[in-house]
Amino acid sequence: MAGRGRAPRWVVGLLLATLVGCGGPSGTDGSSADVQRVLDRRAAAVRDGSERDFVATGAPDSVDAGERSAARAEFRNLRAVPLTDWSYRVTGFRRSGDRATADADLRYRMDGYDRAPVVTARTLTLARADGRWYVTADRPAADAGRQLWEQGPVLAVRGEHSLVLGVGQPRGALRGYAKLADRAVPAVREAWGGDWPGQVVVLVPASLEGMGELLGAPASGYRGIAAVTTGETGGSGKTPADRIIVNPDAYGVLGSFGRQVVLTHETTHVATRTSTSAATPLWLSEGYADWVGYRGTGRTATQVAPELARAVAEGRVPAALPGDKDFGFGGDAGKLARAYESGWLACRLIAERWGEVRLGEFYRAVGAHDKRAGAVEAGLREVLETTPEEFTRMWREYLRDRLG
Repeated sequence: MAGRGRAPRWVVGLLLATLVGCGGPSGTDGSSADVQRVLDRRAAAVRDGSERDFVATGAPDSVDAGERSAARAEFRNLRAVPLTDWSYRVTGFRRSGDRATADADLRYRMDGYDRAPVVTARTLTLARADGRWYVTADRPAADAGRQLWEQGPVLAVRGEHSLVLGVGQPRGALRGYAKLADRAVPAVREAWGGDWPGQVVVLVPASLEGMGELLGAPASGYRGIAAVTTGETGGSGKTPADRIIVNPDAYGVLGSFGRQVVLTHETTHVATRTSTSAATPLWLSEGYADWVGYRGTGRTATQVAPELARAVAEGRVPAALPGDKDFGFGGDAGKLARAYESGWLACRLIAERWGEVRLGEFYRAVGAHDKRAGAVEAGLREVLETTPEEFTRMWREYLRDRLG
């Protein structure tokens, strides 16, 4: 089903990225330091809400026609975003006469929603005139995603537990997203518990192509995927900002039930972020998010897992739990559906046989490991008092029983 996952190995486009250019940030003639000061002024203008000061960092028309108009439009696109922090750090600098290129990390946080900043790599071009440097362009670095406000004016809708930001979307539609997100947060909190803020940020671009731009990836890979969650995995205790990014094309064809499941699934990824690591297999992270999404809905296994039910009815019971590669977007849709359904049923089995609390403990135990090797085996042994072989046997029998 659409919307069940993270961007491949998570976090495409909004992850911490550092690009170091030739010459390093210090430069040899002080120009890099001058450029850092320009970017500091640009950042201060955003924090202070000063359109005039922001535009003044752009090149005048005598240097680069249209740049200040573009800067003014970008600033106005940002107006509705509740920013509490915005800063640049130059990481690379290259100069050729009165022209230069700077690589920089942009850090920003949204007030009331981000415990740690989004950090995204930018490439800025600059021109020097009358002894001063001016910005002539500020774009995503290679392989980094665009920001929502680069796609157009942002509308913001605040819910009780959510902030929904959209471009090219009517305000009423954004209120609908906020209502579903506000239902998802308490549902996830009831299932997962844990120490997480209980707030989600949902980004709604105008189209599938806009979603791809935000993720810094080809849009074709997300066709039919209703939403993904970006963020950095790991149990550092200081969770980088997560974003639920919606594909309005796929999301729009879902009914109200499907939309709620999608947002609850993605909210689960936000809640479990600090307990998810490289040791966590996708069958567990995606299966758990689906388990929370469908929890309490009364849907049967056959209703939720039709592709797997068809396979079981034909005598094609999987020999093993799906591997990470089975969750790749853009491939065989039936295989992808069976992977998600297999993970969901594995988590459902644990919840039914050992209890919901033990399921959460198992998830945390696996994610507490630094690497994949041995993590699931240890979690099965320590939390569920079983082995991978025995668990696989029980899971296959569970498939036959529930789907046969």
